[in-house]
Amino acid sequence: MYFFTSDQHFSHNNIISYCKRPFKTIEEHDHEIIKRHNEVVYPNDFVVHGGDFTLKHGKTFAQSIINQLNGNHIFLRGSHDYWIDKSAHERWERKIDGQYIVVDHYAGRVWPRSYYGSWQLHGHSHGNLPPIGLQYDIGVDNNDFYPVSFTQLKTIFEDKNK
Repeated sequence: MYFFTSDQHFSHNNIISYCKRPFKTIEEHDHEIIKRHNEVVYPNDFVVHGGDFTLKHGKTFAQSIINQLNGNHIFLRGSHDYWIDKSAHERWERKIDGQYIVVDHYAGRVWPRSYYGSWQLHGHSHGNLPPIGLQYDIGVDNNDFYPVSFTQLKTIFEDKNK
C-alpha cells in the first residue's frame, strides 16, 4: 500500500502557532503525528513524504523520527528540509494501479500528464490552497495529521468527478 504525507514539521516549535495546530507542546505534536502515522501505515507499506519533514539541520534528528515510523520511506526535499541532501529529488512520479501520480512539495498550475488524468499531490500550503483539477494537498494540516492512502485518494478523486 502507498501512503502520502507532507509538512509534518517535526520539532518546529513555531508550527503550532503558525498553523493553529491543536497541540500544547512540540513534544505532544511530534508524538501525536508519529502515533497517527503508525495507526494507518504498516511496516511493509510505502510512504512518500512531500517535504518539510523537519527543519532541524543534520540527519541525526530526522533519523531518530524515521526510526519511529512504520513503512518504507521516500523523502522529497521541501522548503525547510535542511537535513536532507541538496541532491534529493523534489518530485516523485509513479503509476500505481494504472493511475499516474506526481508528488511535489509545491502545488502547480500544471504538472506532468496533467491533461491526461494524472494526479498532483502536494504540500506546502497547510490546507489553505483550493485545489485545481486533479490536485490534492497531502499535508498533515489538511488530513487530521494522518498520511493519506492511495485508496483514500481514489475515493477523493472519484467524488470530485461526480
